[in-house]
Amino acid sequence: MEISTIIVVALAVLVGLSLGLLGGGGSILVVPLLTYIGGLDPREAIATSLFVVGATSLVSLFGHARKGNVQWRTGLIFGAAGMAGAFGGGLAGGYIPGTVLMIGFAVMMIATAGAMIKGRKDHGGQSTGHHHPLWRILLDGLVVGAATGLVGAGGGFLVVPALVLLAGLPMTAAVGTSLLVIAMKSFAGLGGYLTSVSLDWPLVVAVTAVAVAGSFVGIRLTSVVPEKALRKGFGFFVLLMGAFVLSQELPFPAAPIIFGVAALLVLVAAVRVAVDRSPLRSSRGCVESSLRTH
Repeated sequence: MEISTIIVVALAVLVGLSLGLLGGGGSILVVPLLTYIGGLDPREAIATSLFVVGATSLVSLFGHARKGNVQWRTGLIFGAAGMAGAFGGGLAGGYIPGTVLMIGFAVMMIATAGAMIKGRKDHGGQSTGHHHPLWRILLDGLVVGAATGLVGAGGGFLVVPALVLLAGLPMTAAVGTSLLVIAMKSFAGLGGYLTSVSLDWPLVVAVTAVAVAGSFVGIRLTSVVPEKALRKGFGFFVLLMGAFVLSQELPFPAAPIIFGVAALLVLVAAVRVAVDRSPLRSSRGCVESSLRTH
């Protein structure tokens, strides 16, 4: 086994850890991991990521189902539309130049990073009360599925808000149901890619096994690691990764600018967090509050 392959398999545990801790996000690291470290063609890397994401989501689904957090009817309807879109996206992706796919993937990474940094709105475990028409749910599932099938990303951070806002599910049910949707559309997207792409199945199985094992560890760590801080930190990391991918795929003059802007955004955010948490800021807030009350 080559050194690069060993490194890829070893780093796959980070994918599982993120999926277990955050319920998403880790899968978006599979493509750059396989492309830039494993040396795979972008199309093969995307197809492999679809299998890893689908298998890991399927394993995690059983745990949520035992807790009653899966709305099967809604998930199957949304997932069926997602499968159609994902198969079409995977079918088209097998014939699109690798550079174009990687640029699209980088854009998806940046969008995902923004969703992670912003965070989810908690509705207190209650549904939104707004149930959109069936055609709207099917259309959204089709679009989200097409994006996932095409670039192998855009899982939970697109599906969960859609299930909350369109189907009116409470957050806990949306998270559990999203795993069913993600598994369905990931395997459909993989089917589309397999019409034109061949996979290294020993590598696929090894990466998947390590990612699944890492997800179990991540689930156990959820009671230890602050989820909000971890989500934002990982979001900034994904933002940098997205900028890195763009810097590798776009013409050289644009590369330093893109990566520099992303690094500057992360630095500004880090400074802002540090200032907000500083003792001076806290004491100043207490003084201002005391003055207002008097």
